[in-house]
Amino acid sequence: MNRQLLVILLSFLAASSAWGRSSLADDQAEQVKALLERVAQLEKRLGEVEAKQGVSPAPILTAADASIAQKSEPRGAPASPAQVHDHTAQEQTVAQQAEVHYPSLQIRGFGDVDFSATDEPKTTSGFNLGQLDLHLASPLSRKITYFGEMTFNAHPNGYTVEVERNIIRYDYNDYFKLSFGRYHTPIGYWNTAFHHGAWLQTTIDRPEIVKFGGTFTPVHFVGFLAEGNIPSGGAGLSYNVGLGNGRGEIISRPGDAGDVNNNRAWVANIFARPVKLYGLELGASVYRDKINCQNNPIVPVVPGCRLTNGKDYREWITSAFVVWTKGAPEFLAEFVNVNHRQVLTDRATNSQGLYAQFAYRLPWFENTLKPYYRFEYIHTPPSEAVLANLDLVESIVGLRYDISNYAAFKSEYRHASRNALQTPAFNGTINGLFLQTSFTF
Repeated sequence: MNRQLLVILLSFLAASSAWGRSSLADDQAEQVKALLERVAQLEKRLGEVEAKQGVSPAPILTAADASIAQKSEPRGAPASPAQVHDHTAQEQTVAQQAEVHYPSLQIRGFGDVDFSATDEPKTTSGFNLGQLDLHLASPLSRKITYFGEMTFNAHPNGYTVEVERNIIRYDYNDYFKLSFGRYHTPIGYWNTAFHHGAWLQTTIDRPEIVKFGGTFTPVHFVGFLAEGNIPSGGAGLSYNVGLGNGRGEIISRPGDAGDVNNNRAWVANIFARPVKLYGLELGASVYRDKINCQNNPIVPVVPGCRLTNGKDYREWITSAFVVWTKGAPEFLAEFVNVNHRQVLTDRATNSQGLYAQFAYRLPWFENTLKPYYRFEYIHTPPSEAVLANLDLVESIVGLRYDISNYAAFKSEYRHASRNALQTPAFNGTINGLFLQTSFTF
């Protein structure tokens, strides 16, 4: 009798023993398992005999394989070797699908719809379609990855498309990663922790000091960035060091098409995430650039320096932050000092900005409610030549309701006191109600 005939006979005997019963109880399932183990032992012995004769042995059905097959079938129907083979084939298919292919593009999207009603002069209440934000990520090899971010923005005369981030990164190891392109400047915490998708952040808007389109700090940066971990044990130290174009003629934007002068800007950031205090992060940043405040002869009205006097200014930005990112509670605080020093006269001005935000995810209603409060402060002296002169004190009280894991509804009341020299119509106290639904897909 050959090997195949014996296996078929034993399998038939095992199936016949089970078929003769009207229903299988727990002890019968054990009998089936014992029969399958007996088949495996006999196959093993046959395999040893055939190995001595120079015949290649067939695959051995183990008890573990039978157990896997039994779990995938209804109780009382023992799995056949063919069913075990099918199950193994399915596992191999899943494993092949999980393999990384290069390139492998993945797209993630964010969006929001807003409503506002304020007593600010020369403004109207109503709805506003926020940014449609697309994140594009693709590994190019085991160590090289690409990331891009594009936004579609609504304006009175139509829509504009903006390349917010465009980065290619080489990961040498955990201690050194080098990237080139357009990225969010690593000044402080908020600017790199929360990007253009409003769903990512607790509140409706970013703080004034890191607001998109604002001038207080350079939000974007074009150049290269080195980053990684610092061997520090439980301190969890990391760093960012970058060199790039800095501010452009429109000082709220970087020099995407080239720098406006022959002076490169650089930025350095160091932060710690202690292992024993998970959720705590604290760090400091410094940014250095040179700005030329000259009038643009082609476009006379350019939102650049406040005083287009043709003079050069050295810019020093220093920042420090401390955050606790657990939702119950959540605490974010950041301070920024912007120093502008005129090159010829050495006359300097300092502008300060800060925010402190506290939030707490309530334990009721399946942890979907998160009330929050944020305080903001900005002061720019009247002699400031680069930044728009603004004194701001603002309080924000809001509530975030997570409709699902991918959508949220936010409501805020804001009370702000503004004092701006160049825009007297905005001086005084402003109150407003703001609503937003944000989502990711």
